[in-house]
Amino acid sequence: MKILHTADWHLGKRLENFSRLEEQKLVMDELVEIADAEDVDLVLVAGDLFDNFNPSTEAVELFYRTLKQLSKNGKRPVIAIAGNHDSPDRIDAPNPLAKECGIILIGHPNAEIPIFELEHFKIINTDKGFIELKLNQFDYPIRILHTAYANEIRLKEYLGEDNKEVALSNSLQKTWQNLADTYCDQNGINVLMAHLYMMKRGAEKPEEPEGEKPIMIGNADLLYTEIIPSQIQYTALGHLHNFRNIGTLEKPVVYSSSSLCYSFSEAGQKKSVNIIDLKPAENPQTKTVEIKSGKPLFRKTFDNIENTISWLQDNPETLVELTLESDTFLKAEDRKLLYQTHHGIIHLIPKLKYDIIDSNETDKSINLNQDIQDLFKDYFKSKNQNQEPNDELMNIFKELI
Repeated sequence: MKILHTADWHLGKRLENFSRLEEQKLVMDELVEIADAEDVDLVLVAGDLFDNFNPSTEAVELFYRTLKQLSKNGKRPVIAIAGNHDSPDRIDAPNPLAKECGIILIGHPNAEIPIFELEHFKIINTDKGFIELKLNQFDYPIRILHTAYANEIRLKEYLGEDNKEVALSNSLQKTWQNLADTYCDQNGINVLMAHLYMMKRGAEKPEEPEGEKPIMIGNADLLYTEIIPSQIQYTALGHLHNFRNIGTLEKPVVYSSSSLCYSFSEAGQKKSVNIIDLKPAENPQTKTVEIKSGKPLFRKTFDNIENTISWLQDNPETLVELTLESDTFLKAEDRKLLYQTHHGIIHLIPKLKYDIIDSNETDKSINLNQDIQDLFKDYFKSKNQNQEPNDELMNIFKELI
């Protein structure tokens, strides 16, 4: 059985004020093309389907269109869970209609999906946090333990854990192990899908991406891969945006990566989906397939306008965080020229090469009783070689006040 594992679509996400929707349309089309080219039998989407609880109409339409295409109108099951950016109720809402198209949407942890049957597959077993499917083309089933995102308190409630002192990892381990012991024998494929922050014990803690809502629950409740039941052959995770296998080659525990670079901390990362080939009682065969759509992100630093303009002209289809080092402040005409040259400049950061401190100014007394704008001017001058802030900067400061 071939499975496509993807996650962290963040449909509707912007990079500052720059819309990524057109790029996301291309990426979603590419995901469908990959699923068809690889002839996968099942698609798993491990959370953060949208970027916020109230996505735009365009993002919602793109989501449903993509799921319908991935499902091949009911021929291929698609299972998607909510992440920490998603509204669980919004994800759950269309499920009665979606399942007629072979799409199973899971908004809440410990959800119990009703048994149903379609032409090409059927659900043959279900429990809280568990689903077992039988696809017509296989003589063995696939069992999926699923845990959509919830914060620590809510997740313990879903798991039936009243004792606040009990570690979340203990609660999850007990729940997953009970399900695995009950349903996951060697006569079928056994998979876990979750939107959680996990790591391998003893490994360096992976950092959450810039701009990502943190779900780190604290060092006391770090979730380690050792809590995954031994029956599980493959674990499909969502939340971290860079591809990584925090398990082993024999039993992968995989963050498949986000579908696009969504912050400049991800600049240079290759995005991908993971293709898994699974049989009962055997180790999985996996491969990553790179996603090529979407604009690359760059963090670039230059020390003169000419080189900056040249690079921008050579790289028009990019999004850039641009730092310009100079001996003086960036002139208004140079700033205008940069933005006219390239429409993907997200941040423009002027930086003085030399931070010269006037020894005579070091011990200057500060009049804290003066007007706040005059105080800001004095502060700015003390940090910028006695140069006054320009009108644009003062207007921003007034707006902040």
